[in-house]
Amino acid sequence: MSDNAPITMKNIAEALGVSVATVSRALKDSPRISAEQREKIQKYAREHNYYPNVLAESLRNSRVRPMKVIGVIVPQFEHFYFSSVLSGIDQEATSRGYTLMVGESLDEYEREELLCKRFFENKVCGVIVSQAKNTIRYDHFQSIIDHGLPLVFYDRICTGLNCDRVVVDDYQGAYNAVSHLIETGCRRIAYYGSPMTMEISKNRYNGYRDALLKVGLKPEERFFRICDNRNDAEAITPEILSQEDVPDAFFAVNDDTAIGILYTAKRMGYRVPQDLSICGFTNGQRAVACDPMLTTVEQRGVRVGEEAANILISKVEGELPRDKVEKRVVRTRLIIRGTTR
Repeated sequence: MSDNAPITMKNIAEALGVSVATVSRALKDSPRISAEQREKIQKYAREHNYYPNVLAESLRNSRVRPMKVIGVIVPQFEHFYFSSVLSGIDQEATSRGYTLMVGESLDEYEREELLCKRFFENKVCGVIVSQAKNTIRYDHFQSIIDHGLPLVFYDRICTGLNCDRVVVDDYQGAYNAVSHLIETGCRRIAYYGSPMTMEISKNRYNGYRDALLKVGLKPEERFFRICDNRNDAEAITPEILSQEDVPDAFFAVNDDTAIGILYTAKRMGYRVPQDLSICGFTNGQRAVACDPMLTTVEQRGVRVGEEAANILISKVEGELPRDKVEKRVVRTRLIIRGTTR
């Protein structure tokens, strides 16, 4: 058995010189096995990362054939973009005879790590994931790769691993959006972004910065904030709009943040877009439910999901080589509405 191969009850039995039945009973806390023996076997299983085949157990006495299952991790179900990606994954998977096992990380590393373990326990054929905001260790992802499972990242990729991925052209999308703000007369453009530990944050900020530099404008630190949700935008924006020299435009990393800026600016008496322009990034349903409707960068989440599922299934079925990394980019487009001039 190689170091990276999944350990089985047979491997444990051989290593400890007991029967497979004894191992099985010990792992189920059977009183037929002494407490000392149970602890010895369970300790060995833990130390060697043994995961029971939960799916096989549940189907052992069933005539139903096991389905081909893909594990999917979504940072937040309530986020329109991630729901769109999930829809795209499901459409592609269903059309090719696969089903999904989906978990929500809530942008927490610990939940993300647990979900990866659960997927492995249930013998998924591969995993599609957008990593949590605070993930800085990736042993749980490396373990999936080490056990021979395809791993595909979407949107938020893990830069520590050279893995299959599907992203949108974050840099170009941001560059085009800020260029539009500049072309409509804006010169003091504030930026609200996600933590710069994430690749998408760096790419969108670089697009913002380069659009300014191209016309001789400099990004101003006082207009830069780590802010990527509506609540924080509503808390932070009054301070920025109370300065002596206020921005004449805002570019936000997503629509919810942009809508938080819009709501706050209007509450403070600013006219949008006459006094200031606002641009988001997503093009979700809320972008057309606000007044005025939001100018934004369309991310095409369904397409991202379809591409991610296509890569994973093609790897599972041997249509794409396992040793070749697939990197696909889905193009964005700027949707101009009422929050810009």
